[in-house]
Amino acid sequence: MSRFDYFIVFAEMRTGSNFLETNLNAFDHLSCLGEAFNPHFIGYPNRDDCLGISQETRDADPAQLIDAVKAAPGLAGFRFFHDHDPRVLDIALPDPRCAKIVLTRNPAESYVSWKIAQQTGQWKLTDVRRRKETTVTFDPAEFEAQMSALQAFQITVLNALQTTGQTAFYLAYEDLQDVAVINGLGAFLGAEQRLTELDRSLKPQNPQALADKVANFPEMEQALARLDRFNLNRTPNFEPRRGAQVPSYVAGARTPLMYLPLRGGPEAEVRRWLAGLDDVAPGDLPAKFNQKTLRQWKRQNVGHRSFTILRHPVARAHHVFCRRILSRDKGSFGEIRRVLRKRFKLPIPGEGGGTPEYTLAQHRTAFLAFLDFLKANLAGQTAVRIDANWATQASALEGFGSFALPDLILREDEMTAWLPALAQQLGVPDPAEPEMAPEDTPHALARIYDAEVEARAAEVYQRDYMMFGFGPWR
Repeated sequence: MSRFDYFIVFAEMRTGSNFLETNLNAFDHLSCLGEAFNPHFIGYPNRDDCLGISQETRDADPAQLIDAVKAAPGLAGFRFFHDHDPRVLDIALPDPRCAKIVLTRNPAESYVSWKIAQQTGQWKLTDVRRRKETTVTFDPAEFEAQMSALQAFQITVLNALQTTGQTAFYLAYEDLQDVAVINGLGAFLGAEQRLTELDRSLKPQNPQALADKVANFPEMEQALARLDRFNLNRTPNFEPRRGAQVPSYVAGARTPLMYLPLRGGPEAEVRRWLAGLDDVAPGDLPAKFNQKTLRQWKRQNVGHRSFTILRHPVARAHHVFCRRILSRDKGSFGEIRRVLRKRFKLPIPGEGGGTPEYTLAQHRTAFLAFLDFLKANLAGQTAVRIDANWATQASALEGFGSFALPDLILREDEMTAWLPALAQQLGVPDPAEPEMAPEDTPHALARIYDAEVEARAAEVYQRDYMMFGFGPWR
């Protein structure tokens, strides 16, 4: 028996919903019926009915059309935008027999595409020779109003799913070009068939960069920098998605080499090594990039290389525990330390580590308790933020990949060999080896490490152990 009676694609104009519909209809037993509840037409423009239900009947009672969709052969559904008949939401959202698909796109891209379609009158493209090209003017007030409406709608859908214990199949605009993802959607909807290729009869209409499509692009950049409050691609997940963290990237002063730091790793040591390549102070290295300045740096440094350093999960967790929780130095997490002592009963000194009464045995007990906290925290079971210092390194790398993946990923114990070799490839004649990080204080990991510590850390960081093939620390 099928899990679903019908499906609904939550999308918006210029998000790729026509392309998605075409490929859903490529499955033998699936049929997407257009914008069945568009207030201005039924299904498609210039149609009088959908599944025998007239627009007049639908407007009087939308449930009649939903019943017809349920009764259609195979599994049928429709596309639904934020300005379609809101009565449909009251029927479909609470119904677990209705499959939900959420399709999103970068809102700025959608807005510009919508403006171009309005100006050219071209809403679909099947022959690139007939493509109409133009530039448009970005209207900040219009964009913000549109964004507010779309964001409110996304929150309505998400909260309804959360409060009714449902989940949706989430797609981004870029996912539509991946036949494996489309086949995954087909499987989600119960189709046994798998597509070997996508139907590409519909062509992207405006593949240029935004700067080439917007007449007042600098004004648009400024407006988006002020707004920058949309994250419509997110799905409910225990560990939050990490952004690209571009402001944390550090470049060589002259050497075309860029370091993408993973928090909790040997950041200070790598910065000193990178600064030494060009005989400058670490504080003089180019940093605090944004996406625009990072693109400029990459264009100006042809042949550039980038790298990041992985640290063993046990060593990373211990370093973060000592540096951010035990320590009271600048950069420590005083509020979180107080929460851990009060609510999670970590047996750590109130004034930080390093005092004579804080014994090695107490340190081991406290670190094991910290690992227990991390397990609950990464599972979304605490009120404390999942900080980048102890989030999985896999999630951080995924975040990098949303904009600029490093082309070299090293482990900490490899950097003395690989980093000088990398610098030599970029023309540095005799690069020094980077320093290895000193032992943590007040107590070194080696003094408390054993099989129990390793097992506890491996349980917390299963994803990193699996993704990167980590074995025991010692």
